[in-house]
Amino acid sequence: MTTTLTTSRTSSSAPPVPASGVLDLAAGGHGFLRGTALEPAPHDVQVPASLIRRLGLRKGDLVSGACGRPHTLAHVDLVNDAPQDAARRPHFRDLTPLHPRERLRLESPAGGLGARLVDLVAPVGKGQRGLIVAPPKTGKTVLLQQLAASVSANHPEAHLMVVLLDERPEEVTDMRRSVRGEVYASTFDRPAKAHIALAELAVERAKRLAEEGRDVVILLDSLTRLCRAYNNAASSGGRTLSGGVDASALQEPKRLFGAARCTEEAGSLTILATALVDTGSRADDFYFEELKGTGNMELRLDRTLADRRVFPAVDITPSGTRREELLVPAAESAVVRQLRRALQSRGAQAALEAVLSTLRHTPDNASFLRQVHSTVPAA
Repeated sequence: MTTTLTTSRTSSSAPPVPASGVLDLAAGGHGFLRGTALEPAPHDVQVPASLIRRLGLRKGDLVSGACGRPHTLAHVDLVNDAPQDAARRPHFRDLTPLHPRERLRLESPAGGLGARLVDLVAPVGKGQRGLIVAPPKTGKTVLLQQLAASVSANHPEAHLMVVLLDERPEEVTDMRRSVRGEVYASTFDRPAKAHIALAELAVERAKRLAEEGRDVVILLDSLTRLCRAYNNAASSGGRTLSGGVDASALQEPKRLFGAARCTEEAGSLTILATALVDTGSRADDFYFEELKGTGNMELRLDRTLADRRVFPAVDITPSGTRREELLVPAAESAVVRQLRRALQSRGAQAALEAVLSTLRHTPDNASFLRQVHSTVPAA
């Protein structure tokens, strides 16, 4: 995304100054062009409400134009890098959602064993809505970096976005240096409303790209922290549920996570979001219980495996993808089922160690599956 802000103070007689950015809408109907971080800045260009209505501009549009008077957009040249009538675009909410049918291949040298394992036990398709269920200190950040590296390497056509909420600043730096994609972050020293604004604008940007026919992949860390932010920002006086959760706090996180889909008429939006469990917070447990049924793919990380330094700490048995037969060839699916049956009698650690040992001694997943097929007894 080439969102640059090149405005400066001008007089009314000065020539127009080029400006571009991602449109963020305000309560009064006007908007602002946000820079590459998608966060408010003192000199963001204001977009008049009349211009937004006339051109049918939407939150998340990449708008390029020129300013007449200081920091106010006078006219629009491009919307999402195209000289088109924005009002004629399909609207994301009107697109027909489908089960994911095109696989996002995660196996790659850059992704390591983590990406290879995910590709086997919980395959991801374009439009997947996946939860990475992670207790503390189970390696979720490293796994996200591996998945991001695989998406970048195998699917350069996909638009990759990493969204970090309520995160430590050093983790943000590490992610920005390791990921070939857009990394948006709101650190833990920011207010809850800043986390919410960033997440909402990032998802709206992804929707606009999907409307244009693009395939977008969002790695969100974490959905739990987003729920916390909405709960903290909720006005007092509402109904309170288990763990001190406001009854309205989950509505918006569900809406944002629910945006992930494969569409029939346009592109796709994939969201792989982490869900934090076993944190000692009743509220976090409640968030997970309410959200776990909304995804169509789930990857479980295990604290016991991580404590024993077995990484990637994936609990294979409960991990999986709904309707994976739409993504995985029948022959591959049959061998994976064969493997799962053979692992059922083993504990989580023994099962994972057996799989990782074979993965380390095979150059790719095709070789791994051939070895499983030839050595593991069929049912």
